[in-house]
Amino acid sequence: MRWKHLFLFRYPKLELLIVMIILAYILFSNSYIQQHIPELDGLGYIEIFIAGFLFSFGFLAPFAAGFFITLNPENIWLAAIIGGLGGVISDLLVFKIANISFRDEFRRIEKTKMMKEFNALINKNLGHTIRTYLKYTFVGFLIASPLPDEEAMIILAATKIKMWTIALLSFILHTIGIIILLSI
Repeated sequence: MRWKHLFLFRYPKLELLIVMIILAYILFSNSYIQQHIPELDGLGYIEIFIAGFLFSFGFLAPFAAGFFITLNPENIWLAAIIGGLGGVISDLLVFKIANISFRDEFRRIEKTKMMKEFNALINKNLGHTIRTYLKYTFVGFLIASPLPDEEAMIILAATKIKMWTIALLSFILHTIGIIILLSI
């Protein structure tokens, strides 16, 4: 019975995300990869669009971020806009299927004693307006960063936001995030 518990993961998707971040770091730290990423420029901006599309997906975002950091496009602004458009398409897709992805694990996390205490503390000490601003700041950070957009889309789905608002928000935030990564 004890052995069975050794091989079960409490939060398998989040643990897999951590493994993917480590693998992406190892891959894009390799000098061979760093030398050959700029050679992909023969495809034009197609690979940037694809990397922007992958930037929203939790398990693939670390690889997209590594790609953007190692890439050196001629026009950073155009590359960020094209990558941002890829991010919009994937975010809209993620928004539609957000209930399937990470929601089960985040619900389990919400039920933990620590999260219940944290939520009670926040609700007690912060007014509704401040909580709303913090929620949208958190969502914006998730979308702009190479962290999974799934949680942000779940939060936005709960607020009954319009699709065009998500598309505009996603485009602006992904473009900013990609500009930052391309500038590194």
